[in-house]
Parts: sequence; C-alpha cells; structure tokens
Amino acid sequence: MSGKFEVYEDRAGKFRFRLKASNGQIVASGEGYETKAAAKKGCESVQKAADGAKVVEA
Repeated sequence: MSGKFEVYEDRAGKFRFRLKASNGQIVASGEGYETKAAAKKGCESVQKAADGAKVVEA
C-alpha cells in the first residue's frame, strides 16, 4: 500500500490534511482550511509540487 492523504476536521472546526506513509506514520500536514474542498485542493497542490521535486540542502 502506498501513502495516503487524510482530510479531517480539527477541534477548532478547520479542515486539515495529513500525508501518511504506508506504515501509518504522518510525514506531512497542512494548514487549517475553512472548507473540506479547500483542504482537498491543498492535497492536490502538494501532489503536483512534489512530482519530480529535487532534494536540495539549504
């Protein structure tokens, strides 16, 4: 099984996403969004940005 994005509502009523690795470990999380649809768009943005992204040292 590959990793997955989970969209959920936090205690403050904001929608957030987290990216979980195949072992269930959270490897990334997103900011709070007003709507579930906006949180899903955040997931899509991360997917697009990560596709082919290079690893660089800062």
